[in-house]
Amino acid sequence: MAFSRVWLDDLVDRTDIVQIVSRHVQLTKRGNRYWGLCPFHMEKSASFTVNPQMQMYYCFGCHASGGAINFLMEMEHMEFKEAVAFLADEAHIPLPENFNREREKPEIKGQRERIYELNREYARFLHQQLWEPKNADILNYFHGRALTDRTIRKFGLGASPSDWDAGTRAMREKGFTDRELQDAGISLVSREGRLYDMFRGRAMFPIINARGQVLGFGGRTLGKDPRKYMNTGDTLVYNKRHEIFAANLLKKVRGLKRIILTEGYMDVITMIQAGVEGVVATLGTALTIEQARMLKRYAPEIWVSYDGDAAGQHAILRALDIFDAEHVPARVLDFPNGMDPDEYIRAYGAEGLDTLAPESAVSYRMLREAEKHDMSTKEGRTEYAIACARFLAGVKEPVELENYVQRLMIETGFTREVLLAQIGRTETMSNEQQAVFRRAARPLESRAKGVDMGVDAAERQLLSCLTSGTGLSHIRAEDFLSEENRRFAEMLLSGKSAARILEEIEDENERGRLAAILNTAPEVSEDEQMQIINDCLEVLRAKKRDQRVERIKEQLPSLDEETRKEMLRRTSEMLINLDAGKEG
Repeated sequence: MAFSRVWLDDLVDRTDIVQIVSRHVQLTKRGNRYWGLCPFHMEKSASFTVNPQMQMYYCFGCHASGGAINFLMEMEHMEFKEAVAFLADEAHIPLPENFNREREKPEIKGQRERIYELNREYARFLHQQLWEPKNADILNYFHGRALTDRTIRKFGLGASPSDWDAGTRAMREKGFTDRELQDAGISLVSREGRLYDMFRGRAMFPIINARGQVLGFGGRTLGKDPRKYMNTGDTLVYNKRHEIFAANLLKKVRGLKRIILTEGYMDVITMIQAGVEGVVATLGTALTIEQARMLKRYAPEIWVSYDGDAAGQHAILRALDIFDAEHVPARVLDFPNGMDPDEYIRAYGAEGLDTLAPESAVSYRMLREAEKHDMSTKEGRTEYAIACARFLAGVKEPVELENYVQRLMIETGFTREVLLAQIGRTETMSNEQQAVFRRAARPLESRAKGVDMGVDAAERQLLSCLTSGTGLSHIRAEDFLSEENRRFAEMLLSGKSAARILEEIEDENERGRLAAILNTAPEVSEDEQMQIINDCLEVLRAKKRDQRVERIKEQLPSLDEETRKEMLRRTSEMLINLDAGKEG
């Protein structure tokens, strides 16, 4: 649901962010801020700061940032609505009426709770069935995969009897109706109108969410059924696009540095049994955007570990694209000799995992891209270089980019300058080389646009000043050339607090960039700050002036004498207005 801005602003204003953060971080006050060791990355010297006036936190080390809501979402793995409800309870602020109505429509709430209860009872039934002699083949299957009884109980694994309707009858005896059994995806209706079990004669895996609720089930056949795996379809409580296997265990792990994403239930179970933490799997589908968004709340990096066949490689590339779109750092954990994670861990144990170096997303893409081209021909190498340049353009760190460029030079034979120009990164060249390649950027294709660093620095400084309340009557949103910075300025000038703005930004990189700007307000006198504002505004006016003059120069040759004179007169007036700080 969408909360009203007024209500959220009131909640943020009445929240003590220092109190919220101090439950997890030991804070020490220095000046107007509190400092401590960052809870989001390992460090020995405190670089994590909490600003009570601005109601925000920021780490100068890992750039984690946000307000109280963001902190709870990151630290406690809460959803946005959960964090808001928690803070409202802490501040003794009643939730909006539509909040409860949306969450608890009586008829929907009742149906949902009954399905949760039914799923829980069915999971217990399946687990009990696993120890029955008639289902020994399924227990032997789990033992044959080297699972201990302790692990079987930890994951609540079970067995669905091969009888036509054993599960259906057992749940009816518990008081559940035929309609509820169908709604939960436990029972199906035959052509004759009889109810029968959806899962029969299968090894069963309950799917449990982070709150410990059973959402549905996955079942693996041990017989000749061509449907090797069956999964619960979408229900009132379960949508496979939004869930992951072993989410309940993931939430219990603190300080997780990475998540290993696999394709199968057994991969997850075997690795966790061996002592590897933070392992999950998608639920019978390729990775979805919703799952990527969920995963990034639990760890700063994802290691994708799918099968090494063609289908697995395609799924890895698709997963990397999704993680890129969601700004989630990802690597690829490639097991040797075509082994899957389950096989590798059983052969080498958790210690063997330490010997594997996960491949960066870029390096993996380059490896897969090279397989598409005949690298023995000039045409093949050229096509490969063009393809690689497209995703190398997104590499931000110059040192990292240099490593990939050096690799590409060896593989293709192109010079460093040509490859950098193709990528669109001429700023790392010498001045002489830039003069040659700047206008011929993307020599193998086309060039990306650059950024005026002087303008960017001036705009960042002005945004920083706005957060301190200085220059509100001097700075206008239209002073900014960058659309993104103009939008931030509009928010600050409208009266929104820095913390409130950060809460609204979903993109972590964008939020971190803004938080870094807001945390660099110069600690100088008001007069000195006004001088800084005037200097920055002059930089932006000069840039606007230069841009307009260039546009006019381009137009003049095509104008007649009279129109040219009028244009020059208007240009003079415009320049005078710009110098005076007015729009012309």
